Amino acid sequence: MYTPKRRWTQRGLRLLFVGLALLGAWVLRQTNGALILELYAFITRPFQSNQINSGQILTNKRTQELESRLTEVEKENQQLKQLLGYYESQKTPVITAPIIGRSPDNWWQKIFIGRGSKDGVQKDAVVTGIGGLVGRVTNVTPNTSEVLLVSNTDSNIGATVSRSRSMGLIEGQGDQIAVMRFFEKVPDVRPGDIVTTSAVSRLFPSGIPIGRVLSVAPSKGPAPEAKVEFIAPVNNIEWVLIHPLPHP
Repeated sequence: MYTPKRRWTQRGLRLLFVGLALLGAWVLRQTNGALILELYAFITRPFQSNQINSGQILTNKRTQELESRLTEVEKENQQLKQLLGYYESQKTPVITAPIIGRSPDNWWQKIFIGRGSKDGVQKDAVVTGIGGLVGRVTNVTPNTSEVLLVSNTDSNIGATVSRSRSMGLIEGQGDQIAVMRFFEKVPDVRPGDIVTTSAVSRLFPSGIPIGRVLSVAPSKGPAPEAKVEFIAPVNNIEWVLIHPLPHP
């Protein structure tokens, strides 16, 4: 009795499996495999979501990078256009030069430019930026030059208030703002006045714009003084103009 029952059980299981297989085949045929596709989609949906999210993140980052580069190019293009306009306004020949070196520890003290004696640059030549004085050349090699900035704490420039001709000395303070100490006890100066190099300056020719007066302290001792903001963007300048020394 045991053996026939066991055989019947095995045969019944086989028939059941065959029936399920036939039923599955019929369902697949009737639905064109839609059930399998739905099951596959359900199982793989979390992985697909992660892939989509990762791809979207990469796309967003790439877009941000391209937008940042475009903004930088537009700023550089704008600065070059301004430099070109300033270059064309010069009455005497000048040499354009890119900034190639600047130390974070001496950001306001000096810069290195990509022009040297091979390009006609000489020591003590005047260096300007867009609209105003930047400094003077202090060291020259065949291909590069070092420039002492007007913002250098060792920089002292004879200056004149254009409107009133009041004279004084501009001292660098290590930032975009300098101090002008006047020779007169009661100088004629007010906020907004333009300050230029003085005719009595030993380092620079007269009339080069330096900055604009921000505030005045007439009672400051031992001499009246004013805060002057440089016209040229000393903090983020990228190109300069070098004015060759006049021939003796």
